[in-house]
Amino acid sequence: MSGGTSPIYLDHNATTPADPRVVEAMIPYFTGVFGNPSSVEHTHGHAAQTAVAEARSKVARALGARDNEIVFTGSCTEANNIAILGSARAQPDRRHVVTTAIEHPAVLEPMRELARQGYELTLLPVDEFGQVDPGQVADALRDDTLLVSVMGANNEVGTIQPIAAIGALCEARGALFHADLAQLMAHGSVDVAASNVHLASVSGHKAYGPKGVGALYARSRSPRARLSAVGFGGGQERGLRSGTLNVPLIVGMAEALAICAKEGRPEGERLTAMCRAFGERVMASVDGVQLNGHPTERIPGNFSLSIAGVEPLALMHRLRDVASFSASSACATDKVETSHVLLAMFGDTARARQAFRVSPGRFTTAADMQIFTVALIDTVGELRRIAA
Repeated sequence: MSGGTSPIYLDHNATTPADPRVVEAMIPYFTGVFGNPSSVEHTHGHAAQTAVAEARSKVARALGARDNEIVFTGSCTEANNIAILGSARAQPDRRHVVTTAIEHPAVLEPMRELARQGYELTLLPVDEFGQVDPGQVADALRDDTLLVSVMGANNEVGTIQPIAAIGALCEARGALFHADLAQLMAHGSVDVAASNVHLASVSGHKAYGPKGVGALYARSRSPRARLSAVGFGGGQERGLRSGTLNVPLIVGMAEALAICAKEGRPEGERLTAMCRAFGERVMASVDGVQLNGHPTERIPGNFSLSIAGVEPLALMHRLRDVASFSASSACATDKVETSHVLLAMFGDTARARQAFRVSPGRFTTAADMQIFTVALIDTVGELRRIAA
């Protein structure tokens, strides 16, 4: 994962390696306990169903939710789509939805689909730190507002959003509040009830679990989050997500979230210190460096910066044998264009175009960061000499 002849992995906001404990928990469900959890009438199916039920309880505990409020999905993207499109189908008389300019495409695109269907979409701006102003959310709310969706933390610049305050505003006006929590779960548990969240999406692979699995929290307590199906089949997961449940991946995600709930906060302190030391050394050694995102209200393990006169793609190319990091969100790597998040924060500026993200994780060592820091500083100097 790091050191030796392989590049150091510093792109944990894009995806995380599965924790060995998670892999160990999954293995029996690929081989010995392979039954279909819908086939409850025989022993093999019952064993699989029991594993799913235990996993559902683990995920619920990580969110401060009830077991019956968890719906397993194939990804966080699918959970977002069910939350947004499913709530629209359930309450067709409410025709106004609200989100922000920096959401992940998994939220922005279903919101735009509703706009194409005749819904009115309000797209809120963010400040220079990438944070949403709850006052602007309050101003946007109307009697016919169906849903507000604001991510828990931004995947590109790491800024944490004031979701509890936004959720309280939504609840007071009778609107549903949805939060994509993909970037928060690796750093501890989230109490959805205390944060006034009615719908929440989580991801397995952002929290040291497997890819290809996610979950949706849909509140059953008052105010209840009513949803209608957006896909159809065998009626699994209360009819909201039909399809045979992927038991090994569900078990793996649940184990990953349980580990994060227990270890995430102390681990977050280590990552925060690591990123702080990295930033201080780079800024002391290189001029024209700017930190992107909120200086304090940010997730551990995220350091987004812009370096004047240095193109991120050139930096990544030169350092590809040293480390893997990102010039933009992983979902946009097939296009060479400025991130919509950075455009929303800074406009079409050099700072936006020159931003890149370094995100160490659970298995990143101080020695790894030292190697990368020295290589980054040296490479910036080389690129500037070439450009001079």
